[in-house]
Amino acid sequence: MARTRSQGMNETNDMEELDDTTLSSPRRPNAFHFGGGESLPEERKGSNRKRKRSKRVELDGYEAADEENANGDSLRQDPLEVLGWDLMMKILSNLDARSVALSLLVSRGWHRVASSDRLWSSKCEELWLGKAHIPRLSQVRGISKLAAYSLSVIDGKRTRIMRDDLCDHVWEFHFTKLAPEYWRNLDPYWKGTGPPMHRYFHQDGSQTADPGDRVWGGHECCFSVVTSFVGDGTIREHYVRINRWPRMSVSRKQDWSWEMSNHLFCYSSIPDASKEGGTGPLFLVM
Repeated sequence: MARTRSQGMNETNDMEELDDTTLSSPRRPNAFHFGGGESLPEERKGSNRKRKRSKRVELDGYEAADEENANGDSLRQDPLEVLGWDLMMKILSNLDARSVALSLLVSRGWHRVASSDRLWSSKCEELWLGKAHIPRLSQVRGISKLAAYSLSVIDGKRTRIMRDDLCDHVWEFHFTKLAPEYWRNLDPYWKGTGPPMHRYFHQDGSQTADPGDRVWGGHECCFSVVTSFVGDGTIREHYVRINRWPRMSVSRKQDWSWEMSNHLFCYSSIPDASKEGGTGPLFLVM
């Protein structure tokens, strides 16, 4: 049945009203649109990007931690294993003796390297350079260079003189300023007329001088070394005495030489570091 013109116009007005209502209503921001290949809303896209970024940061953190652990493992490796024996020897040879001695405590491997004669031979030469006397106990055949160095340091600090010290060295003798003028006039040390006077100590307890010594006069002399201790082993008195002359106090210099003196005269040991086998006692004296 054919529609009338008025019915068609009414239907057209109703469609226009419906379209206007649909277009005028706001679109919900969280609504999903599945048609026409439309993408997700911007808010959803942003949250996805944040999650991806956070995963990537966490992954980078793990990678950074792995790199730090790898670096830490390499730093914790034994330098002896990494560098080898020869290179460690070169490094230790440039250190002072105390630092090398401390490296003996690191491990057994380090002890083998740091205690080698090859290393301590040069340390001994450095220690003995410029010293007046080399201890006999450091020259004993068969001991290690490390032991020779240690014994030399201990003996160099010794201030107790022994009979072997007196007899092994040649001694320079001169009067002090407080001695009588007549004596000083006979002394080349004060007059500058020749070499200094020398004195020699012997194991039998006697003392001699050079031939022609005007002060000596050929009289007989004997000496004694006196040491007394207190209860705990500390030295109370220590001195050397010749005949009935005043006792001489004993001191040690930085170059390991000896000096004995009183208010009248003074004895100084003459350097003899080149003496084969060293000088002084063969045992350790405290």
